[in-house]
Amino acid sequence: MPTSSDRSALIETELEILFAVSRVLSLSLDLTETFSELLALLHDRGGYAHGFIVLKDGDSGEFLVRAASRDIAGTPSAVRYKPGEGVVGMIAASGEAMLLPRIADEPAFLHRLKAFDPELPFIGAPIAGDGDEVVGVLAAQPPAERALLGERSRFMEMVANLISQSVRLNRQVRAEHQEIAEERDTLRRRMRGQHGFDTIVGHTPVMRQVFEQVRLVSKWNTTVLLRGESGTGKELIANAIHYNSPRASSPFVKLNCAALPENLLESEMFGHEKGAFTGAAAQRKGRFELADGGTLFLDEIGEISGLFQSKLLRVLQEGEFERVGGAETLRVDVRVIAATNRDLEGAVAEGTFREDLYYRLNVMPIRTPPLRERIEDIPDLARFMVEKIARAQRRELSIDDEAIRLLLRHRWPGNVRELENSLERAAIMSETGTIDERAVVLAGLQDRMVASPGIDAPPPPAFARPGAAPPPDIGDSPLSERERVVAALERAGWVQAKAARLLNMTPRQIAYRIQTLGIDVKQF
Repeated sequence: MPTSSDRSALIETELEILFAVSRVLSLSLDLTETFSELLALLHDRGGYAHGFIVLKDGDSGEFLVRAASRDIAGTPSAVRYKPGEGVVGMIAASGEAMLLPRIADEPAFLHRLKAFDPELPFIGAPIAGDGDEVVGVLAAQPPAERALLGERSRFMEMVANLISQSVRLNRQVRAEHQEIAEERDTLRRRMRGQHGFDTIVGHTPVMRQVFEQVRLVSKWNTTVLLRGESGTGKELIANAIHYNSPRASSPFVKLNCAALPENLLESEMFGHEKGAFTGAAAQRKGRFELADGGTLFLDEIGEISGLFQSKLLRVLQEGEFERVGGAETLRVDVRVIAATNRDLEGAVAEGTFREDLYYRLNVMPIRTPPLRERIEDIPDLARFMVEKIARAQRRELSIDDEAIRLLLRHRWPGNVRELENSLERAAIMSETGTIDERAVVLAGLQDRMVASPGIDAPPPPAFARPGAAPPPDIGDSPLSERERVVAALERAGWVQAKAARLLNMTPRQIAYRIQTLGIDVKQF
């Protein structure tokens, strides 16, 4: 018969074990590793043999062995119990602890782990989940003496309660991780959709060449130099290169080199240590560190000073640098895409841009053409941008053919950016949701319209068919663009190449005009 001192000694031991169990459960979110250490603790310090823990499988609803004491041989992870099956299944189904004074006396005991002593007791306690759900079972054989089995059963229940808290926390963390992963994947898909090849509009030969260069260079880590006038979409091209490259899941970091003075540019690009200068209250990572493993887009690269050019060259050559005020050399793996609208060759000749840096950047040059060299893309660009503006303004928007014909008459010195800004103004001026000729005029574009090159020049003489009425003069200002093209075609006997020369166009340009203006070509 156990004495009060025996009971006190057991309680003291159990309290020590419970404290150790709580520490073990707080160390890691890896349940298998944590459970194995917990069962070893019960075995070594409490004398609980053949311990194991089963958890409910979310797909099948069965209870699978997740961890077992080291005195259970074999591969217990393959053992599973259906709800209500055996003693383990009964504990899970009832949600109540079960104490067997002698295993041999319980016919429902399945002996699936083939490790238990049938002459000794067995204790199993449910592991609770949210609400009334039972998510698992903790079980073991207590020490051989059958004294104080009630106290030992309550102790196992307390351990099971601690385990249930750990399981709930683990489930919550896994759910949050899953949610974050899904959100991350959604954002990646959205970014790839926003910056994929489909967002770069154009079907002219010069743009098809750009598409092919971007498609090919995206596969590799080659340094890219984007050349072109302001507003031609160099940043859009840089986005497309990154998000279609093997680095797409890594950071894409941007820095406008012309936006900061040199003293701040170095800190922004390489980072700084605490106390490196006045105001440096903490260590800060630079853009190169933030872009490690990904891509760094350096816009307006032609604006950096000669001193900073040498520092940038070292990073591009060696992949290493030091933070401002620091002595530690840092190494990074960064793909660099640079952009400029400056004449770098001229700057090299003048000595304002380092020749070695120029060659380091100019590994794969891509020229983004100005809009005046791809006038045929304006209709598609306009419709694409109108859809984008409609999403931003949350309303239905469209643009009609007359408005597009007015856009075709502008030279667009500000390139694609100017076109987008003009269309946004025209959208504001449109009360009906249709950007028409009136909306374009109200947006102020009419004041900057010019005729296509040579369209107003007096035509060279050309023959007319006998009996045909003389075609109108293509230099007459009242004529619309469609009437001018038709007039030129009639003067040229509907030979498109001759009509193109009258209008100072290429055959491809006049063919596009014929298509977009809906002109039926007469055959003779």
